[in-house]
Amino acid sequence: MEIRDVLVDIVLTILLVVSTLTLIWRVWQDLTMAVATTLMMLSLGGLFLSLGYKIWRLEESIVSRERTMRVNMQELSQTMAQKYDNTVQHIDTTVSELTRRMYR
Repeated sequence: MEIRDVLVDIVLTILLVVSTLTLIWRVWQDLTMAVATTLMMLSLGGLFLSLGYKIWRLEESIVSRERTMRVNMQELSQTMAQKYDNTVQHIDTTVSELTRRMYR
């Protein structure tokens, strides 16, 4: 995850904190209330950032599992095709032998 991916979230979190601080400071002009509200908004912004990071990790995990499943399915398909070809070849050989025995 690059900083460009979360830059918008960080800017919005900072904007949330600054606007909350300004609103509280103008309305009540109480330093304790302003600090408490700012911390609350910081924790809310951090929660949003954390949630975004977890969703990103989940997406990466899904992509990785999908890639692994695709590779496994290709290997399974190749193995089954090889077994099918071997079986068909064995049946053709058996039929050829039986045909030769019948004409003798």
